[in-house]
Parts: sequence; structure tokens; C-alpha cells
Amino acid sequence: MWLAGGGIKPGFTLGVTDDPGFGVAEGGVHVHDLQATILHRLGIDHRKLTFRSRGRDFRLTDVHGNVVKEIRTRGGPQADAS
Repeated sequence: MWLAGGGIKPGFTLGVTDDPGFGVAEGGVHVHDLQATILHRLGIDHRKLTFRSRGRDFRLTDVHGNVVKEIRTRGGPQADAS
């Protein structure tokens, strides 16, 4: 996946795929972490973003999801928050 702008380091690569490009060889990021990171860069706390379904609140990142700090620039709108 390619991310640009919004406080993401330019020209930064995180992880490696296998030779055909179908699987993660090293340094993979879980989809919950990716979603948490994108929401964080948009200024949304993924722990508070919920939707109601079947009588209970669900989070987009489920009970998981941590912001991937390695891809952030030092500045940006949420430089201090995790």
C-alpha cells in the first residue's frame, strides 16, 4: 500500500514481500494497525470511533489496533498523541 501526505514519511518503506509479491516476508502491519494509523492521521481516535450493530457498539479496529509510529513524520497534527 502506498500512503502520501498527511504526516507520513516520504519515501519510507516498511516491510518486505515475498518474490511474487503475494505474501509478507518481514515487517508486516496488521489491518487493524493500518486503520488505526490512517484514522490517527485524520485526527480521529480509533478507540472512540464506534458504530452500533445488534445492540452493541463495535470499533472499526475491533479491540486491536495500534498506531504505526515508524511511518509518521515528526510534525503533523497529531505528533504527540499515540
